[in-house]
Amino acid sequence: MPESQPVILKKIIEMKILADVARILLGVVFIFSGFVKEIDPLGSTYKFLDYFTAFHLTALSPSAFVLALLQNTAETLIGVALVLRLRMNVSAWAVLLFMAFYTPLTLILLFTNPVTDCGCFGDALILTNLQTFIKNLLLTALAIIVFVRRNKFVPVYRPVTEWVCVAAIAVAITGISLHGYRHLPLFDFRPYSVGVNIPQDMTIPEGVPADEFETTLYYEKDGVVKVFSEQDYPWNDSTWIWKDTRSRLVKKGYQPPIHDFSVTTVEDGVDITEELLTDDRYTFLLIACRLDESNRKALQQADGIAQFCRDNGHRFYCLTASLQDEIHSIKSQLGLSYEFCFTDGITLKTVIRANPGLVLLKKGTILSKWHFNDMPDIRELPADLTGYALKKQSAASDKRLFYCLLSVFILVTFAFYEFRKN
Repeated sequence: MPESQPVILKKIIEMKILADVARILLGVVFIFSGFVKEIDPLGSTYKFLDYFTAFHLTALSPSAFVLALLQNTAETLIGVALVLRLRMNVSAWAVLLFMAFYTPLTLILLFTNPVTDCGCFGDALILTNLQTFIKNLLLTALAIIVFVRRNKFVPVYRPVTEWVCVAAIAVAITGISLHGYRHLPLFDFRPYSVGVNIPQDMTIPEGVPADEFETTLYYEKDGVVKVFSEQDYPWNDSTWIWKDTRSRLVKKGYQPPIHDFSVTTVEDGVDITEELLTDDRYTFLLIACRLDESNRKALQQADGIAQFCRDNGHRFYCLTASLQDEIHSIKSQLGLSYEFCFTDGITLKTVIRANPGLVLLKKGTILSKWHFNDMPDIRELPADLTGYALKKQSAASDKRLFYCLLSVFILVTFAFYEFRKN
């Protein structure tokens, strides 16, 4: 009997290591998944709306933003709690319930495909429904290990201290989300980030794989319809009568990062996309996806920027997906002087997370972007808009760096303290 004790002790140690590895892996994935979504709450809101539409739950649409905020906060909070070993009994239940809900959901998505991208990592990492389901199966296995061992994790802090930490983290996470909502996301993972050249990212390189389709042809002879492929259809037999042709995508080819950017004037329906993206002059684009939901004060403020453009030889357009009657109504009500153009609504939501938002272009390169709460004062706009944009982006980069270093410092400090207590 005594000889078996080292074996039992070894198994206990191995199980403890396995549980800690599962806890940390789960925590890191949840932190990453929650963070990339919480900095872009509008993106998460749009994804909730996609789900509501796909599952015929549009009555829940008004709650999409609140649900996105709650989901992202819960996900990041669970991740941080797992990594720092806070309230492990509650955290283990939370992560298990989280996976118990989302794993079956991704299984449904795998077979029905109503939404092609689950949005689990926001725009930072796009997964197919199959990849998402496999990922969730692995995370569920880790969640079960943590749940089984939930009462074996030794608390690092006193219960009161743990709850204070949880509350402080929740407040910080909510603050990050609200900052991303009232301004622009700290990090922009979308195709239209600052510095991107739109024409270049719309180009399909030579030699990349193209979409592959399977074409089926239906021919009739003597009242009987037969199915043929492109290789064996009776092209030289006039007794067969063609009835139908159907194509099915069998393999997706290369798709450029930007493939849906198009601008058409409202008044005369002229496509000015190429002209706009090759112009040597500065171009301001006011992005107002839905004018009925746009901030009215910002639409009027933009009129001053449009006047600045006319005075300095720049261009100014408002891109919207609203109907023509609504455009004319808004222009009349607010006394707007700038020109409106049509662009696809999904594209506009991707370009900038604000309604309206302002984008500065030159020869198709995105120099800067502003949320309507941060639009520039025309009295501060200099002649050298490139230098002005670079200065703005430098300040934004310094801000991101500060927040990243602060977050890393806090996490490392807590993790080091946990390691010493372990």
